[in-house]
Amino acid sequence: MLSTFKDLMRYNIEFAIGIVLIFIIVAFALLSFLSPVDPTLIYIAPPDMPPSAQYWFGTNSRGQDLFWQASFAIRNTLSFGLIVALMSRVISITVGLAAGYIGGRVDRILMFFNDIFVALPIFPILVLFYFVLRDDLNTITLALIMACFGWPYDARLIRSVALGLRNREFTRHSVFSGMSVRQIMFEEHLPYVMPIVFSTAMANMIWSIGMEVTLAVLGFTDLNAPTIGTMIYWANSHSAMVVGTWWWIVVPVVLIVITFIGLFLLAISLNEYIDPRSRLRRIGG
Repeated sequence: MLSTFKDLMRYNIEFAIGIVLIFIIVAFALLSFLSPVDPTLIYIAPPDMPPSAQYWFGTNSRGQDLFWQASFAIRNTLSFGLIVALMSRVISITVGLAAGYIGGRVDRILMFFNDIFVALPIFPILVLFYFVLRDDLNTITLALIMACFGWPYDARLIRSVALGLRNREFTRHSVFSGMSVRQIMFEEHLPYVMPIVFSTAMANMIWSIGMEVTLAVLGFTDLNAPTIGTMIYWANSHSAMVVGTWWWIVVPVVLIVITFIGLFLLAISLNEYIDPRSRLRRIGG
């Protein structure tokens, strides 16, 4: 794993840039633990103050310091994306490896449900969950719900790799040595699909964070929890661009753009590394 990281940092400029951008975002998010203020409190600072030496990112119309508010928001947004990615990776790995290795009826049943989840209109379903749960739809609950919809594409990709591994010589040796199906799947086959797992995790984080921001901007999440989406929602509710408090909109937009660019660069770098021809061409160049 360490040698892979070194190769990517040395030969792939996109990966290096992505790591730097994500490091900046994560470092800023960690500053929230040093915050002297509660991000849920309002009117604890002079409202509508532009960026200055005292308020680096300015303040909003609700009397909140946007520097600390944004640090909490990006921390919650990253945590949301990470939870969705981790939970959906567990489902996609289990379904993909089981369908690819066991095959037969198990494969047909799992892929039947996989195709159903692929066809489901996710956004209307999430809006429906909001109207059903209302106050009970917190960030964690929304992340768990989205994790249940973020696995099917990746499960089919993992299945395609597992289908090839099933007929490999080392798999037959594992069967003859008495290893169980679970051991073969998670001890022998899982290492081969880990690069795909990491690359799809980055893409899944982009999808989940983008979906959460969209729902929050439309008011379909817990608006009291500071996230990038809720920051944009409150700025839009107070007509920030109209009244001239442009920094209220610019701060969360810049943060989410940097996050998306960083995750995107990591995803395409890992996808390139998975392909041996692309990897050798990059190293050779």
